[in-house]
Amino acid sequence: MLKRLSELGRRVTGRHLLTLGLALPLGLALLPTASCNINTTDGNGTGGNKDLGTPTSSADMSTGGGSGEDMSGGSDSDAGTIPYVPDGGCVGRQCQINYSCPVNKGPTTLTGVVNIPAGNLPVNNAIVYIPSGAVPPPTASGASCDRCEAAVPADAAASTTTDINGKFTLNYVPSGKDIPVVISVGKWRRVVTVPAVTDCTTTTLLAEQTRLPRNQSEGNIPKIALSTGRGDAMECLLRSKKLGLDDSEFTNSTGTGRVNLYAGGIYNATPGLNTQGTSAYSAALGGASFQTSNGWWDSLGNLSSYDILMLSCESAQNPSTKSANALSAMQRYINAGGRVFASHYHNYWISANTAPLNTVASFLSFGGYQNDASTIIATVNQGFKKGAELANWLQLPAVGATTNLGQLPITASRVTLTGRNAALTTDWVDFSDPNYAADGVISPASQYFSFNAPVGASAANQCGEMVFTDMHVSGTVSTDQSGPSYPFPTGCTTTGLTPQEKALIFLLFDLSSCLNPT
Repeated sequence: MLKRLSELGRRVTGRHLLTLGLALPLGLALLPTASCNINTTDGNGTGGNKDLGTPTSSADMSTGGGSGEDMSGGSDSDAGTIPYVPDGGCVGRQCQINYSCPVNKGPTTLTGVVNIPAGNLPVNNAIVYIPSGAVPPPTASGASCDRCEAAVPADAAASTTTDINGKFTLNYVPSGKDIPVVISVGKWRRVVTVPAVTDCTTTTLLAEQTRLPRNQSEGNIPKIALSTGRGDAMECLLRSKKLGLDDSEFTNSTGTGRVNLYAGGIYNATPGLNTQGTSAYSAALGGASFQTSNGWWDSLGNLSSYDILMLSCESAQNPSTKSANALSAMQRYINAGGRVFASHYHNYWISANTAPLNTVASFLSFGGYQNDASTIIATVNQGFKKGAELANWLQLPAVGATTNLGQLPITASRVTLTGRNAALTTDWVDFSDPNYAADGVISPASQYFSFNAPVGASAANQCGEMVFTDMHVSGTVSTDQSGPSYPFPTGCTTTGLTPQEKALIFLLFDLSSCLNPT
């Protein structure tokens, strides 16, 4: 018995045993001293809670908040009980937790798997919790200091994170009716209401209910500004047949969609000189033209209304479209908590900026080493926790991006790095250019690296993050296309995910997540 008490005490943070006293020479008597309604079991293992059943189909579950109800029944006088109370007394759904389930049954438990909106790739490090009271409102859109230590309410009845397979297990959860479960990755959020959680049993939530939302009717989606570019079709990665967002979520900034498209690059009628990406919606989506990125990103106010900026490669650095005001606004945006996903030629935002942003890395002003004809094998850096998770995630049967641990095949590779500050950046994926000396780049060079902002500040004072990738999403020009002649989504012709697209989805959700000070 003492062993079991010790085990429970370790697992339930912020809660303590009621006062223990020696009542009989045969054992310990537990002295109930709290007024909270604590669920109990009798000496025969019979629970005091009502059996409300376990959801078995999508019809048994709904999304949205729930009020919860204390369904407890037993009494503190039941033989063999092990009553617990939270420090200072329980509140809300905390009072619906049974800490005295029979050993042969185990605690009241909820399990499930969190996947991307498309439902086919697991999401690790997603936060899952049950609030003690009302479901907290979602965080407002826009650059903000999204810290992991504040991601879960302090009085949550239960909380955990998903593992590399996207699986979560919540032990010692409240039993009763209408139990809300909040699933979040940064500002991606879904709330599932379980109509009935039965005492001292395991309830497995449905995969369709625990994937991240495809549209706003299913939950919350970060506000994303995506600048298109001729060199990459990053907008295609977010759609229903890849990451999983419905086309209704792609609109101009005046629309209601969570992904706003802007026309990046420069239009030139001369073949080979046109760097402009997709610049309008197809007739099926209304045919509206995109606002151009040039000028729009000069304003910090414009940038700060978004949670994430995705910058598709423009086939050139195009310095004329990135003014000093734009460079300043970009640095201030990430300092304020914004997240930036920059592809290839968008290295200009780093190299041409002012200190301290320009100290993280240096780049070639042109495209760098490239190999469009074949696939190169890059190396995933497993020297830190998330890098090791990426390497193992790519090998999962559900992912199938590589069969060799730590290796990632990449098509249309680029290497533009001439230097990288290892103290300020985190290296995720490397490639060794066999001709690095002649190409003027370092080797091995990052295909993907990240850094937190403000650059050089202590971890406790950093809020934003920027990532840079030399991996194009679309891989080669023979796949998805972006340009004025491809109104969105007509250029998005592929349906499967390449290995590098799978890696970039993993990395995009990592960018979306809360910032851990450690």
